[in-house]
Amino acid sequence: MSMAFDRRLTPARPDLAASHLEGRVDATRFVKGEPFHVIVPHAPLRPRPEAACSLDTEVLYGEGFTVYEDRRDGWLWGQSDVDGYVGYIPRAAVVRSPAPVASHVVAVPRSHLYPVPELKRPAVIALSMGARLCVTGESDDGRWLALSCGRHIFAGHVAPVDAPDADVVATAEKFLGTPYLWGGRTAEGIDCSALVQTAFARAGMAVPRDSDMQAAWGTAVAPDDIRRGDVLCYPGHVALARGDGTIVHATAHVMAVTVEDQAALEARVRAEAGDRPLPTAIRRGA
Repeated sequence: MSMAFDRRLTPARPDLAASHLEGRVDATRFVKGEPFHVIVPHAPLRPRPEAACSLDTEVLYGEGFTVYEDRRDGWLWGQSDVDGYVGYIPRAAVVRSPAPVASHVVAVPRSHLYPVPELKRPAVIALSMGARLCVTGESDDGRWLALSCGRHIFAGHVAPVDAPDADVVATAEKFLGTPYLWGGRTAEGIDCSALVQTAFARAGMAVPRDSDMQAAWGTAVAPDDIRRGDVLCYPGHVALARGDGTIVHATAHVMAVTVEDQAALEARVRAEAGDRPLPTAIRRGA
C-alpha cells in the first residue's frame, strides 16, 4: 500500500481492503462494505481486535459504521461514517442496517432515554452530545420527544440537526470538569481533539478526529489574528481560543476539560519540546 495512505482513514490491510480502493492499494482481497449502526451509548474503536489495546476513538449511538470484515472473535473491522476513522469495533455494539436518518442530536453533554415520558421511571441508557436520534412525536405538553427506537428523551436536551450552535467555545465549555480520556468522545471521558471535533459538529462543521489532522484543517490564521473559536495547535495537542488570552481544552495535565491561560499551556509545552514558535498552527473554520 502506498505510504500516502493513512491507516486511520484508509480501510485497507495487506489481506483485505474496501472495493473502492481496488487499483489504488495492494491487498489480497477487496470487499464491498456493509452498513451497520451503533445501538449502545458509545462503542470503542480500537486499532486491533483486542479489548486491552489503546482506544483510538468512539462511535456514538445512532452513528453509521461500514463493515468490511465480520470476524468470528466478536469484532468487526470497518470505518466510521461520521469522520472516516478505521478500526475494530465490538460486534455487540452495532446492528446490521443503515443508520436511521437523524432528525435531532443530543445537544447537552449527557442525557437519558426513558421507556415512557415520565421522569420517575428508571432511565434505560445515557447518551452523550452528538448521539443521533430519529424523533417520531412529542408528548402533549411538549416536554418529551418520542424516538423511533420506542424510547423517550427530554426535549430540552436535543436540537434539530439543521439548527446548529455556532458558538463552539460555549459548546466546549459545557464539558468543563469532564475527565480526560485518551480516545474518548463523550461526557464520560474526552480528549483534546474530540472536544474540538464535538464543538464544531454542534456548529454544523465536520472536523477530522485527531490533532495532527486538525492542524491541517480549515484556514490558516496569523498569530496576531487569533479570535474566539480558533483552533490552537501544539505538538500532539489542540485547544480552543476563548478570545481573551485563555483557552478551553481537554488536557492530561489536570486530566480534565479546563480553562487556563494560553501562556501557561505554552510554558509547559516549551519546557517539554524546547523553544519553538507556538502555537505550531492556528486554524479557523468557515
